[in-house]
Amino acid sequence: MAHLFSRRRSVRAYLLAWIISPIALFIIIDSFSLYRNTLESVNTAYDRMLIASVHSIGDLLRIENGELKASLPYAALEIYEADYSSRMIYRINGLDGKFFDGDADLPSYKGKADKEAIYPALAHIYEDTYNGVPVRVAALFQPVVTNDPRGAALVQVAETMENRSALARKIFWETLIRQAALLVVIVSVTLYVVRRALQPVDALRRQLDERPADDLSPVAPPMAPRELQPFIDALNQLMARLRRLLDHQQRFVANASHQLRTPLAVLKTQLQSGLRGDAPAPVIWQEMSGTVERATTLANQLLSLAKVEQIRGRGAQEVCDLGMLARETAVDLSPLIAEKDLDFELEAEKILVMGHPWMIGELISNLLHNAIRHTPAQGRLGIRITAREDVAELLIWDSGEGIDDQAMENVFKAFSSNVSSAGGLGLTICGEIVDSMQATISLRNRVGEDGTIEGLNASVHVRVVAG
Repeated sequence: MAHLFSRRRSVRAYLLAWIISPIALFIIIDSFSLYRNTLESVNTAYDRMLIASVHSIGDLLRIENGELKASLPYAALEIYEADYSSRMIYRINGLDGKFFDGDADLPSYKGKADKEAIYPALAHIYEDTYNGVPVRVAALFQPVVTNDPRGAALVQVAETMENRSALARKIFWETLIRQAALLVVIVSVTLYVVRRALQPVDALRRQLDERPADDLSPVAPPMAPRELQPFIDALNQLMARLRRLLDHQQRFVANASHQLRTPLAVLKTQLQSGLRGDAPAPVIWQEMSGTVERATTLANQLLSLAKVEQIRGRGAQEVCDLGMLARETAVDLSPLIAEKDLDFELEAEKILVMGHPWMIGELISNLLHNAIRHTPAQGRLGIRITAREDVAELLIWDSGEGIDDQAMENVFKAFSSNVSSAGGLGLTICGEIVDSMQATISLRNRVGEDGTIEGLNASVHVRVVAG
């Protein structure tokens, strides 16, 4: 039966097949078993009548004047009249084993009397044929009691099988009709129960079909059973991820086009100015080179932001060495550090966290790149990675001018008005990465004793994985 459901089919058909089919198979097997048991019971009942008849006839045998005599009254055979339609045949063999009375066409019993048996008069039941008709026969070796016992006579009583088979068939068909009625009731109840059980699924389907294409709000079908609740929760979580992804995509497309339009418009203006000869060519080229550099940086940040969301949607994470990734990032940005002659410090322990290696590297790179940009020449900055209990802290500090308190509130939001002053989309990317890792990020100005800002601390806290 399993191959019937190898393809995707309805749950209703699956439930009905696996509930009704075993019951129907059981009823069929039970009906035939019942027929055999009924036939056996009928044979037992009729065999008792055969035994009663053969004993009744045997008790009437006697010896008179040295000869075997038998006078069979009607009462010995009357049990087969009236309601019993089977024909009754009997045969008596004398003490010499030859036919004495009854139906000579009934084959004589081939068995021998056990003269040493404690109860030699016990009847034997067997099946035979009489004129080509199956019969059931009871044979009895009846001792004939006289003053001078001479042996035992053989008494046989046979009955045709029509009545037994008819009675067994009648009981079988009556039982089969009741079993069929029971099966109809079971099918009807099963259909009703399955239909009622699947109503919440149908309600959920209708609710989803009637929704607008852009409606990704949580699903809340009425009277949903407990078994369906995990599926609904998983569906709502999927919709929440899709809604977040769609919102990010729409925001990304709308704001990216706006952000890219500005440098392209500036580049077009500079080109037109150069063509008109408003400024010397080297000056125009230098201005255009700066504009292209800013546009390239913005495009790369946009691509990084899109990649962060793509990796985040996959949910793939692995154990990463935070200290090793920090050292690799510092090596990659060492030319920028050397270009400004900065005093760089690195304190990185081996601390394991869950995340994506590229995303963690991008997080450290953006924070360190932002620190390098805002640190004056020959200034100081560094990375310090420590762990306390089960939380690791990634701290990137610089000796720049810090950040305005109002800008600090929106610096992690994409395309906010304070993004340009805070370093483009770098901190926005950091916020998305930290959110995907279920970590936290914060910025804090370091204030000296005289109240002046000595630099900025960017701190990330993430849960440690047991090594």
